[in-house]
Amino acid sequence: MDESWSMLKSVSLSSSNAMHQLILDLLPESAPTLDNFVAGGNAETVAALTGWLAGARPETSFCLWGEAGSGRSHLLLASGFTSIDALLDPALSKATNAEQMAVDHVEALNEAGQIALFNHFNRLKMAGGQLLTAANQPPAHLALREDLRTRLGSGLIYRLQPLSDAEKASALAAQARERALKLSPESIDYLMRHAPRDMRTLSAFVGALDRYTLEHKRAVTLPLLRELLNETLPLDLRQ
Repeated sequence: MDESWSMLKSVSLSSSNAMHQLILDLLPESAPTLDNFVAGGNAETVAALTGWLAGARPETSFCLWGEAGSGRSHLLLASGFTSIDALLDPALSKATNAEQMAVDHVEALNEAGQIALFNHFNRLKMAGGQLLTAANQPPAHLALREDLRTRLGSGLIYRLQPLSDAEKASALAAQARERALKLSPESIDYLMRHAPRDMRTLSAFVGALDRYTLEHKRAVTLPLLRELLNETLPLDLRQ
């Protein structure tokens, strides 16, 4: 009996470890790109950004603004520019003289960071470079130096609308179909209610489910989703 229990425990631990490793592999999934950004109602914004990145527009700066979770950081990273997050470096002390520069969370810049960004803007304008920024409000409404607000306001400014729940569910269903993964509306609803709500994480879970069900020959069920989420997500990330 002890031997049988040990075998069952070993199988259980093996399954748990497999799921845990799977999410560890997939949650920091492929780097953000313009192609894997779920645009929803932001198709015009993405098209404008794509054209600007390709040099189709002469403006020095391009500002993306919108609420948290709207995809601002994804697009900044997708640009391929030298990227700095003002939440982590409000003084822009680690900024380099790159010809293509991206600054996330501009609203978090301190006084030194605002002066630095003003100088970088002028440098990039003189050199024909590009500055991509993201913030929670349009430049005119940010609590920044007037000269910096004016500079940022002189470029292209686009708002990012967050995806609705229906758009997220539709995107997840489409991703599942592309993988030939049978994911019921009930499963999608459960995933959206209990996993982090950003599309990158939700998409990563679809990939994790696909690989796990293939490797272990299990269908996607609510108990499997519950097991996967409970085994892999820290308590503070569970919804």
